[in-house]
Amino acid sequence: MKVPVMMLGSVPELHGYIDKSQLTEDLGGTLDYCHSKWLCHRTAIESFALMVKQTAQMLQTFGTELAETELPNDVQSTSLVLSVHTEKKAKAKDDLQLALKEGNSILESLREPLAESTSHSVNQDQLDNQATVQRLLAQLNETEAAFDEFWAKHQQKLEQCLQLRHFEQGFREVKTTLDSMSQKIAAFTDVGNSLAHVQHLLKDLTSFEEKSSVAVDRARALSLEGQQLIENKHYAVDSIHPKCEELQHLCDHFASEITRRRALLSKSLELHSLLEMSMKWCDEGIFLLASQPVDKCQSQDGAEAALQEIEKFLETGAENKIQELNKIYKEYECILNQDLLEHVQKVFQKQESTEEMFHRRQASLKKLAAKQTRPVQPVAPRPEALTKSPSPSPGSWRSSENSSSEGSVPRRGPYRRAKSEMSETRQGRSSSTGDEEENLAILRRHVMNELLDTERAYVEELLCVLEGYAAEMDNPLMAHLISTGLQNKKSILFGNMEEIYHFHNRIFLRELESCIDCPELVGRCFLERMEEFQIYEKYCQNKPRSESLWRQCSDCPFFQECQKKLDHKLSLDSYLLKPVQRITKYQLLLKEMLKYSKNCEGAEDLQEALSSILGILKAVNDSMHLIAITGYDGNLSDLGKLLMQGSFSVWTDHKKGHTKVKELARFKPMQRHLFLHEKAVLFCKKREENGEGYEKAPSYSYKQSLNMTAVGITENVKGDAKKFEIWYNAREEVYIIQAPTPEIKAAWVNEIRKVLTSQLQACREASQHRALEQSHSLPLPAQSSTSPTKGSTRNVKKLEDRKTDPLSLEGYVSSSLPKPPEKGKGWSKTSHSLEAPEEDGGWSSAEELINSSDAEEDGGVGSKKLAPGKYTVVMGDEKEGPDTLAMRSGDMVEVVEEGAEGLWYVRDLTSSKEGWVPASSLSTLLGKSSSAQCLSSSDSSPGSAVLSNSSSCSEGCPTPFSELQG
Repeated sequence: MKVPVMMLGSVPELHGYIDKSQLTEDLGGTLDYCHSKWLCHRTAIESFALMVKQTAQMLQTFGTELAETELPNDVQSTSLVLSVHTEKKAKAKDDLQLALKEGNSILESLREPLAESTSHSVNQDQLDNQATVQRLLAQLNETEAAFDEFWAKHQQKLEQCLQLRHFEQGFREVKTTLDSMSQKIAAFTDVGNSLAHVQHLLKDLTSFEEKSSVAVDRARALSLEGQQLIENKHYAVDSIHPKCEELQHLCDHFASEITRRRALLSKSLELHSLLEMSMKWCDEGIFLLASQPVDKCQSQDGAEAALQEIEKFLETGAENKIQELNKIYKEYECILNQDLLEHVQKVFQKQESTEEMFHRRQASLKKLAAKQTRPVQPVAPRPEALTKSPSPSPGSWRSSENSSSEGSVPRRGPYRRAKSEMSETRQGRSSSTGDEEENLAILRRHVMNELLDTERAYVEELLCVLEGYAAEMDNPLMAHLISTGLQNKKSILFGNMEEIYHFHNRIFLRELESCIDCPELVGRCFLERMEEFQIYEKYCQNKPRSESLWRQCSDCPFFQECQKKLDHKLSLDSYLLKPVQRITKYQLLLKEMLKYSKNCEGAEDLQEALSSILGILKAVNDSMHLIAITGYDGNLSDLGKLLMQGSFSVWTDHKKGHTKVKELARFKPMQRHLFLHEKAVLFCKKREENGEGYEKAPSYSYKQSLNMTAVGITENVKGDAKKFEIWYNAREEVYIIQAPTPEIKAAWVNEIRKVLTSQLQACREASQHRALEQSHSLPLPAQSSTSPTKGSTRNVKKLEDRKTDPLSLEGYVSSSLPKPPEKGKGWSKTSHSLEAPEEDGGWSSAEELINSSDAEEDGGVGSKKLAPGKYTVVMGDEKEGPDTLAMRSGDMVEVVEEGAEGLWYVRDLTSSKEGWVPASSLSTLLGKSSSAQCLSSSDSSPGSAVLSNSSSCSEGCPTPFSELQG
């Protein structure tokens, strides 16, 4: 198709072809149109339409994501989801608001010409643009409203979910706490074994209830919170409602258990109060009976006064004693366990026995209070002549007989009355003896009651300390109150107090209670448990460390808080001293019991128990000194049991040493504290420490020790009854010891003698065992048939005093000594030679050694069995007879033959001379050692001669028979 083209040269020419109304202003027309504006508006509208589309798609995607999100099962995850979704929702809302703002801005620019001139006409394009923008804005508003509605529901669900998770978490925590408390209250079945114990349990229950009230209040608040969620139409009503009911049930159950437990303890408190009143009534009654003097009750007035006291006291029994046992059983059936039942029965038995004692005392007092009315009997008067005539006539005799016969009946009354009075007097004496025995029995029961009461109180105090202090140190809630210096120091502070508590609570207290009816037999309880009492030694050894720790940490808030909870007036250190005080209290109670049980069955057991307890106290005291030794390199336990310890003045006198030092040592004593063990004696220097309490206790610096297997003693030193010698290695080292008193010296000498004797006895047994093993292969040579002892009788002489001067030859050598044995007969010489020990001053004597071993076992010197071997003379003597062997200190002799009258025939190994010596001078066989060690029982004196065993227990045992072959 051909279109004509017109070429115009000016605007007016254009107006010729097109009307001005159809042309824009720049072409001279009147049409309101700007192409650049149209392009700008159209571009903005298309961009806005795209934004609206994208916003709708974004909201659609976000809504789908929210709808498909699963609700978490815990608080943290739910909170995280809610936070993330809220953040995304805020971003979507920001994008939506931005789109709305853009649309409103475009709409305003489209309406701008009309706002400038009301007469301005709007063309169709402008109207279409406005309609498009308005439609898009309406679409955005609808999308926003739908999203807000959806988000509100989603947010509510998330918030409810979070509330539910919080509720569930709280429910789990509260339920766990309530279950734990219910288990504790269910396990809390103890009803107490004494009034103080029940009061302590009630206090614990109250404290437990106060602590648990926080959990109960939280549980009730959580239940109310759950009810509030239900009222707010929570989506999980079916889950919340059962939990609320369970919480309410747990709270009610716990409250009922607390109430039931308090009711049981109140019942127990009531019963124990009744039992305590009954026991107190019995004790007061026993004290009343014991305090009534027997001598004053023999008179009528005294007996009546005593009766009034008893009757007045018995009137108080209606309120203070148990009336009916069956009624008690029925009323307190809910709390009567086996132990409490036995306790009730014992108290009732004690009450009955007390009443029985009162009835017996009443009966005896009523007899004494009865008025002795003597009837006046008519007696015929005697004739005056009868009374004046010294030799009556036969007539007068007849008249006398008549009068006698007439007055026979009345005269019989006074005789019977006198007989009755004598009988009553005897009954009074027997009743007096019976009352004395009864009073002793009452006093024994009084001591036993004191022992039991103090024992129960002691156990309660230990339990209170362990629960109120020791257990609280492990309580996490109290950890912030414990200072750094106190952390992990419980074992130091309390020692083995828990072990002591379990011993007394589970064992010793029950055994003491079994002796309540027979107090005099309580000594057996102590004897049977004497080994267990050794635990106190461990506690006392730890006491200085405990005391030191307490001094460092006594201001700790932990102790103040515990003391406040326990309502103690005294601080912890007073209670930590209780075990030390208790172990010393037993010996006082045993002394009292022994004083009232002299003629009873268990008196010997009581005496032995008292000695054993005193021994434990001594061991505890010794151990406290022993742990204060410093500077000893070895292990003190390797030295054996500590036997004695004490302070002494010590002089030294050694053979090997500087002469000047030896001389000075004799005049300047050293102050040493000696510790005697089974295997060694320790010399220490005592050093006083500054401080308070246990810190003031002295310490001991170790100086030296002597092995007991190489020690000898001389019991008496001339010039001082308080001195004795301890010498070492055959007197190479001599220590002169001065005790504070002769009694202390005697105790130490006796103890050292026991140690050395036991060592010697061990050597003998070992040698005898070896001899028996070898006797089958190497028999002893036969004794000569021409022995001088054949057919003779022995004169056995016993040593009655073992601590007198050594025996001399004078008392044993008779005028006609037995003939010496023939040459070549008797025992042959040993196959080895021994050196005689060096003895300068003759300090030692073997008398005590002989007396404490062979003489005691064989019954005396004369009955001592003949034994081959070599012996040492420790003190010389002058020759008394032709066949008597003169001896010097240190001579070696060999026994050849046994003679009569307690004499033995010996051969001097140095001079080969032979002669008779007292058998009492000989000790045991000589071993292979050359050291002369013995015990000394007296001063060395000239003119006396005894033989001492020269063997050392540490260096050799006696020579066996097999080594004595010729």
